[in-house]
Amino acid sequence: MTDYLIRGAKLNGRHAADLIVADGRIAEVGTGLSRAGARIVDADGLIALPGLVDLHTHLREPGYEASETILTGSRAAAAGGYTTVFAMPNTSPVADTAGVVEQELALGEAAGFVHVQPIGAVTVGQKGERLAELGAMASSRARVRVFSDDGFCVFDPLIMRRALEYVKAFDGVVAQHAQDPRLTEGAQMNEGAVSAELGLAGWPAVAEESIIARDVLLAEHVGSRLHVCHLSTAGSVDIIRWAKKRGVNVTAEVTPHHLLLSEELVRGYDARFKVNPPLRRDEDVQAVREGLADGTIDIVATDHAPHPDESKSCEWQAAANGMVGLESALRVVHQAMVETGMLTWDDVARVMSAAPARIGRLSGAGTPLEAGAPASLTLYDPAPVRTFARGDLHGRSVNSPYLGRDLPGEVRWTLFRGAATVEDAVVAATMGAPVGTGVRA
Repeated sequence: MTDYLIRGAKLNGRHAADLIVADGRIAEVGTGLSRAGARIVDADGLIALPGLVDLHTHLREPGYEASETILTGSRAAAAGGYTTVFAMPNTSPVADTAGVVEQELALGEAAGFVHVQPIGAVTVGQKGERLAELGAMASSRARVRVFSDDGFCVFDPLIMRRALEYVKAFDGVVAQHAQDPRLTEGAQMNEGAVSAELGLAGWPAVAEESIIARDVLLAEHVGSRLHVCHLSTAGSVDIIRWAKKRGVNVTAEVTPHHLLLSEELVRGYDARFKVNPPLRRDEDVQAVREGLADGTIDIVATDHAPHPDESKSCEWQAAANGMVGLESALRVVHQAMVETGMLTWDDVARVMSAAPARIGRLSGAGTPLEAGAPASLTLYDPAPVRTFARGDLHGRSVNSPYLGRDLPGEVRWTLFRGAATVEDAVVAATMGAPVGTGVRA
């Protein structure tokens, strides 16, 4: 394995330092360092962050490989500065048994670009009728600690209560897709003045907020951990803020697209902007930004959701929900939160690396850049501003809402356990292959 001497990187955007990477770990951090035979990386002006961790990724394999595979999704993640992704269970077969989550883990290990940590389904087949094999998945080689029926709400309160009670035995967490299905039947976009003007069925904020309110009370009642996926409304932020003040053990995530984009983009009927939960009002965008800034919202998670062209290149009503987001997430957070002064780079390291690893109970990920830590890190150049284009995408699907939009920054290097998955803004085609055979990040 190649040793690296990274010179002059700003650790979490603060003071400049050198890092020596050897044998998959950070061997030394300081100034004026040297190491015989190490490859020198000039990181002057670059920000060094712990490798990013995404708690909410859809990799589609097994079953939906036309949209994404664990290999292609892993390359997309590396391009965006990620070294760990948690894979949602809405595959075919559903990841509701120890066998399926162990298969996903093995496919991630074979790909080698990031650590792929499976998320187990809460209920069998994500049907919401009976609990899946939570204990078996937890004790499997995959050591699952996050369980979700994402894409579907665990709507039955008794099932949700039992799940919260069950995961306490191994310090697991239930990650809820907060959507009342009865209140969103046929919904096409956020409910409000714009949906009325466009004649599209509305998706009310209360459909999200009512489930969150119920679930924080259930989590309080049983004394368990609850995580709220892709929070999107001002009312949801208020509920989480209230619950935390009350002492409820709840965490929440926001997506990059809900930090930057609003329902106004739906006016063009471009299905790239169709997502679940939907893009909300400008007031909601501001509220989730403030919630992330003040710590009410714990993390940024991509909800990377690839779809083939035919699922998006169609009329709005028939289009699938979802956006790809791994390659763009850090750049969007830079624009929405750092350039606006709402987060520092220290904060970015917390919400995009340390906190998601902690919520997922994954040791060895999201660790500070210090001697002895695993050498999973990202070198990010905050200076350039480039138009996001298809060449920036490295998965099988191109349903990005940012195509044609100017975004700041560029991931220059990603190291995963000491191996370069992105080298000078070029993504390796395969791990161990000459970097020149890759494509630009």
